[in-house]
Amino acid sequence: MSTKKHSVVINVPKVYDWVTRQVDLQTISFREPELSNLFPGLIGPSRAGESLDAWLIGHPGYSTVARVLEASLYTSEVSNSIDRTSVEVTLPNGDEVELQKVKILGRGLLEVDILDVNENVVLTSNPIEFSTIQTFYLSAPEETTISAFISSGQWDAEVVCDSAFCQLDIALTFCLDVHVYADVRLEVEASYVKPRHEFPISDIICRHQNHYPAPKSPVVFPGKTKSEVE
Repeated sequence: MSTKKHSVVINVPKVYDWVTRQVDLQTISFREPELSNLFPGLIGPSRAGESLDAWLIGHPGYSTVARVLEASLYTSEVSNSIDRTSVEVTLPNGDEVELQKVKILGRGLLEVDILDVNENVVLTSNPIEFSTIQTFYLSAPEETTISAFISSGQWDAEVVCDSAFCQLDIALTFCLDVHVYADVRLEVEASYVKPRHEFPISDIICRHQNHYPAPKSPVVFPGKTKSEVE
């Protein structure tokens, strides 16, 4: 490894801005007939043909769990990335700055499980889509790139059902992280390096064994014959 310093130019991504917002979506609700169409049917041949509301009323110990399908999560900028709208914004300290208006789409799919009193899944809904468009004011000048992702969240589902009324309510809250990047070239003082020498490793399977304190037979170790010993 060399220790001599040189002036080198490197290309690195610069973070222009970074914010995290808690997004509370409007409650998603389903009532009949959409509610029955949402669930493909009760699991098990003994339950075939039983309606959803009839099963729920007959099993008061049921519970519901919402699961987000992580592979379905998607985010993208929907504003014009080439010509974002600029606005004058007053910061909390009173300074006036120019920021850009950025709109971010976040969407995904979730499923709702209905569990019996023993916490066995008896019903799973079809995938339910959720989406939102959030507006941010960021330092995002021309030639910057927006990167957004859903970092964490909480998903709650509740079914309320009686002889005259049945409804599923889903509440979603998640954190939306938005980064603004641009590649910049920096001149830094650094040194060039070479690869290290590979360690000589030859005892992965047969490692060196500890010596036994008891004396070894000269006949069998280190391989001499009886006549040679005598």
